[in-house]
Amino acid sequence: MSSIIQLLPDHVANQIAAGEVVQRPASVVKELLENAVDAKASDIKLIIKDAGKTLIQVVDNGVGMSVTDARLCFERHATSKIRNAEDLFSLHTKGFRGEALASIAAVAHVELKTKQEQDELGTHIIIEGSKVTTQDPAVLPKGTSFLVKNLFFNIPARRNFLKSETVELRHILDEFHRVVLAHPKINFSMYNNGNEIFNLPFGNYRQRIVNLFSFKTNEKLVPIEESTEIVKIHGFVGKPEFAKKTRGEQFFFVNDRFIKSGYLHHAVMSAYEGLLKEGAQPSYFIYLDVPSHTIDINIHPTKTEIKFDDEQALYAILRASVKHSLGQFHVAPVLDFDRDPNLDTPYSFQNKEASFPTIQVDATYNPFKEEEPKKVKSGFSGTSHYKREPSANWESLYVGLQQSAQEIVFENEVVTSSLFQEQDEPENNFGISYQIQKKYIVSPIKSGLIVIDQHRAHQRILYEQFLTHLTLSQAPSQQLLFPLELSYTTLELHLLKELQQPLEAIGFQFETIHDNGLVLKGVPVSIQESEVAPVLDTLLHQLHEGIPNAGFSQNDSVAKSMAKSMAIKSGVQLSVEEQQAIVNKLFACKEPDVSPFNKPTFITIDVEELDKKFFR
Repeated sequence: MSSIIQLLPDHVANQIAAGEVVQRPASVVKELLENAVDAKASDIKLIIKDAGKTLIQVVDNGVGMSVTDARLCFERHATSKIRNAEDLFSLHTKGFRGEALASIAAVAHVELKTKQEQDELGTHIIIEGSKVTTQDPAVLPKGTSFLVKNLFFNIPARRNFLKSETVELRHILDEFHRVVLAHPKINFSMYNNGNEIFNLPFGNYRQRIVNLFSFKTNEKLVPIEESTEIVKIHGFVGKPEFAKKTRGEQFFFVNDRFIKSGYLHHAVMSAYEGLLKEGAQPSYFIYLDVPSHTIDINIHPTKTEIKFDDEQALYAILRASVKHSLGQFHVAPVLDFDRDPNLDTPYSFQNKEASFPTIQVDATYNPFKEEEPKKVKSGFSGTSHYKREPSANWESLYVGLQQSAQEIVFENEVVTSSLFQEQDEPENNFGISYQIQKKYIVSPIKSGLIVIDQHRAHQRILYEQFLTHLTLSQAPSQQLLFPLELSYTTLELHLLKELQQPLEAIGFQFETIHDNGLVLKGVPVSIQESEVAPVLDTLLHQLHEGIPNAGFSQNDSVAKSMAKSMAIKSGVQLSVEEQQAIVNKLFACKEPDVSPFNKPTFITIDVEELDKKFFR
């Protein structure tokens, strides 16, 4: 039998490796930004076009590469970060495997321009699918410029699996956030389709967070700092009142490297125990500095997972640090049962000086002096004194009462029928509904009973209303007396701009959309002004994972999300009129049987089924 095992060609092996390293345009952005940081650059510029599908370019002013290094960096397992296996446990750089550039060059058109400071000329290399087409000297500034075009041009199936530009841009922004937050001492800028999205100057950690998200983030942050032999912790956690339903603003950094850790996240959440609403997620930006020999980074291709030597001790230290910061800055309530509230000084008396009490004495006061009767002046001469008339006999107060009581005619007749006699006439009760456990609406029908889930039923009603407004006619809007200003991050604002047209169709009216948020001058009629921010937050949370390209699908997603966030929740007491309105509107829908998420809205119980319950 002939041998069947053979070595794969280099370009095939590079494409296979690229499947792990380069999953989408955001993966390319991550690798190129980290290489620029490792090159000791002080200014890094990211330029993308069409969410990275057409162009990704990273320009830095780092140390640059020589002619030999520029050619060798595209080979597999070629790296300047490590020399032997022991270096894996003392890493101080972002990259170390030497696979990223080779993988990128295997699935895209790559153009490299680089020059070292002491060299007169730099190097210009063009690679297409791992094949070097040109390599020439060029006059270049100090630093490196990587330009990646037509990603997955030779793997159409991978390119077809890419999501919409909105989704891919969101992933790129996520990777950009993770790099720039870890390195506030570096200037970063980002451009998308020729528009500047970020321009982040040199600063400290707090300034970088505020510049990246919004200026209102500053009031939400509580500093955290702790130093032990195991770990040094610094950073910021968000105040509980600013917690959101999304987990977007949650970052862990270990030795200036972004990581994902559900274990550490649980430590932070346990520190917030009792301070957050159900489902709320606090913001945190926590930086951990640990000895490099106590962690293992080489366990995942994306290098976002780390193994710690002593996770339990790290968990306890982190939880205690966050809890201490929340209590130190009076974010967490403190109960002191020994304090007497009567001894508290009112705020209005805090700055007043104490004065000596004064005693006033009336020298003319005589306690034994008898009071003279008061004289009442009248139009006639002389005086008149008050004289108490003798009261009439108490029995005279009730004279004639029996006669007057007989003449009283009451407005309502006395109810003489019993409760069970009314059940003999079911047609009188038809159409009356009842609410059970503030969750279900029970209404009698000719064949028995119908039980309606009020939350799902209202979802179906609102969903069809929103779809009608999105596709046929614009919904009415109520004008606000004072415009409502809301603050959002750059990513959330980008998503809201994409949704501006469908949101206006259902009743929202935008006055302006600026860098730090937006201003609304009108909201839908069915929503209160105080509910606008939670509804939009819920919408962003539910649509954060992706929006289809098709307009109808986008409208459908918006209608579902708005219906879910605005529908009456379980546990809300409804009046009889509100119950009847839900019942009538539900059965006026095109598909009353199921909610927008294909869950049943009601069930029916026949009389025969009830009879079986009693005659078993």
